[in-house]
Amino acid sequence: MDHAGEEQGIFVCSDSLGETAEAVVRATMRQFTEKQLKVKRFSHLQTEQQVLEILEEAKNKRVFIAYTLVQPELREFMRKESIRYGIRAVDIMGPMMQAFVDTFNDYPISKPGLQHLLDEDYFKRVEAVEFAVKYDDGRDPRGILQAEIVLIGVSRTSKTPLSIYLAHKGYKVANYPIMPEVKVPHELEQAPRNRIFGLTMDPEQILKVRKERLRSLGLAHNASYASLPRIREELEHADRLMKSLGCHVIDVTNKAIEETAGLIIDILQK
Repeated sequence: MDHAGEEQGIFVCSDSLGETAEAVVRATMRQFTEKQLKVKRFSHLQTEQQVLEILEEAKNKRVFIAYTLVQPELREFMRKESIRYGIRAVDIMGPMMQAFVDTFNDYPISKPGLQHLLDEDYFKRVEAVEFAVKYDDGRDPRGILQAEIVLIGVSRTSKTPLSIYLAHKGYKVANYPIMPEVKVPHELEQAPRNRIFGLTMDPEQILKVRKERLRSLGLAHNASYASLPRIREELEHADRLMKSLGCHVIDVTNKAIEETAGLIIDILQK
């Protein structure tokens, strides 16, 4: 069969935000690097009619559906109707939930309580993202004392993207850049040590990132900002500060944002 010209992709369906299903889909897609597929997310599904509308949209396209539906009736409806439409649909959460039932003789929480938790979690994330943007890059040091996580480090150690990632997990994060010429705000000295995380990185890696940053801005790559002596000076200053604060220190060299975030969350939960 010739599929040339057909729209190809994956529909992600959920009665929540759909982040779990999309994360699984994208992790799988990375194993098939030759294909560039579009992922379309359908969130907060509540009715059978919504499911039918999605199946109608999918039926003439080269797509499959990945879904996380907590409501058993809606999950079963998706399963049956996708078969009727001849569309492959992958139930990501169902088998795991059934394993809980079979193994622990336990059952999922009821829909009303679940919906309340979903709404509460959603607004918590929105608030956390707004907080991260407001207190990014030391814009307002007052946020340091309000934050659940404070990230410090020299320029280009992934403070901002890490802040946003953690915010999407529901944590209020403030970050502050360390520079030898600038005295740190008193809020940083007053913040609880267990909430402060110092980010450090191999100087050669920072050099590479800074040169790329200057190139993207159309600036000269030989500026002192992107020189090894300057970077080493900044790192030594940051190291002294982190030791004086007694904060957690994480080397983020070659670490993915998700990995660093996982380390921070693990430390917080101990």
